[in-house]
Amino acid sequence: MSDTPFGFGLPPEEPDDGDEGKKKDQQSGGGQGPASPFGFGTPGAGGFGGPGADNPFAAMFGSMNPNDLGAAFQQLGQMLSYEGGPVNWDMAKQIARQTVSQGTPDGRKDASVGPAERNAVQEAVRLADLWLDDATALPSGAGTAVAWSRAEWVEATLPAWRELVDPVAERVGNAMGDVLPEEMQAMAGPLIGMMRSMGGAMFGTQIGQAVGVLAGEVVGSTDVGLPLGPSGKAALLPANIEAFGKDLGVPQEEVRLYLALREAAHQRLFAHVPWLRSHLFGAVDGYARGIKVDTAKLEDVVGQFDPQNPEQLQEALQQGMFQPEDTPEQKAALARLETALALVEGWVDAVVHTAAKPRLSSADALRETLRRRRASGGPAEQTFATLIGLELRPRRLRDASRLWASLTDAHGVDGRDGLWAHPDMLPNASDLDDPDGFVHREQLDFSELDKMLGEAAGKPDLEKKDDEGPEADGRDGSDGKKGDGTE
Repeated sequence: MSDTPFGFGLPPEEPDDGDEGKKKDQQSGGGQGPASPFGFGTPGAGGFGGPGADNPFAAMFGSMNPNDLGAAFQQLGQMLSYEGGPVNWDMAKQIARQTVSQGTPDGRKDASVGPAERNAVQEAVRLADLWLDDATALPSGAGTAVAWSRAEWVEATLPAWRELVDPVAERVGNAMGDVLPEEMQAMAGPLIGMMRSMGGAMFGTQIGQAVGVLAGEVVGSTDVGLPLGPSGKAALLPANIEAFGKDLGVPQEEVRLYLALREAAHQRLFAHVPWLRSHLFGAVDGYARGIKVDTAKLEDVVGQFDPQNPEQLQEALQQGMFQPEDTPEQKAALARLETALALVEGWVDAVVHTAAKPRLSSADALRETLRRRRASGGPAEQTFATLIGLELRPRRLRDASRLWASLTDAHGVDGRDGLWAHPDMLPNASDLDDPDGFVHREQLDFSELDKMLGEAAGKPDLEKKDDEGPEADGRDGSDGKKGDGTE
């Protein structure tokens, strides 16, 4: 997966005779142009007036068979006719499904989940929920447990990806129109519209590739620390779980159960902390909206843009146009997002370890394997880096896990989980730097907070009545009249 936000490579599928087509193109003198994002040439790369001009479609499409030619025209039509939002999500879905159908680099293909695998996942989630009852005060959040293929994971999570990615893509789409002088924008309207359509398609291509690759790595619906799947549905991917545990020397049943614990713990948190999802997605949106587009680079691309050579825009996007603004607001947004994700992952890590340690002999090994997976650039870091230019810092996850464990020791399970009652009660970034200081700090419970808020709300009325005692409270009609000076 590309480390560059919205970096573009070739699409997942090329014509079956693509190599032959390249050879023929090179022999005809048309192999010097850049590769098209859809696997076919353009008039500028071989040219309608060059060799093969008697058949311009042959110059454009080489030796494609009719089926490939039809698919190419279909994709080109989608690219130029798109008039939706900043990302062509229909194309993203199509590319993601194509990427999944190709299989992973090690040759593992996607396959439908059989009854035995579904039963194994359901049993693992059921047992995991029983174990978690002793480790957290939050009740079960998984109404159902499902086993997904990779293609099913793509279908189920695309709505969440749309919510996460659109803010960044929207900034680029707007920037494409803003880089031209105002007096030129009306004249260049069709060109700007074409560029935006192509930009939406290209973003869709890259996001589809990223999601398709991620589908070959994730083991559940919450691997990135965000609720990507439907609410209340614990999901595991049997094929990816098998690949994950292949070389660990741990029984497959233990691997499945440990990962079920993590999935079920995430589900509890997101189900019973109602503000958490919007808090996390709002943090992502806040950070994304602080990213600025390199307008100088975009101006250069627009100034040299050739409608017959759309690869220019693709190559510019591949080089990266996003730069986080170095402002206090953007730094605060980044800290808020990193801290929120670290608190979620740290809580899950601590709770799952408490539940698994006395029951699974491999609990320590599996815990460390997952931590190293994240630290070495696992699915979460790679996807965020690709889609919004954000890399999570694994150090924050370990700090958060230690903080939640210390809270359990100091205040018990109920005291620890009670902090999720309101976002203002959660640790902040500085608290992750000093977990002991936070753990032993005097904590304000909500009964006291409610009392303070009630007193603050009633304070103006009390001041108006000049502290006249019980009569000023207005608890009944006669007292209220006395407070007004009437008998």
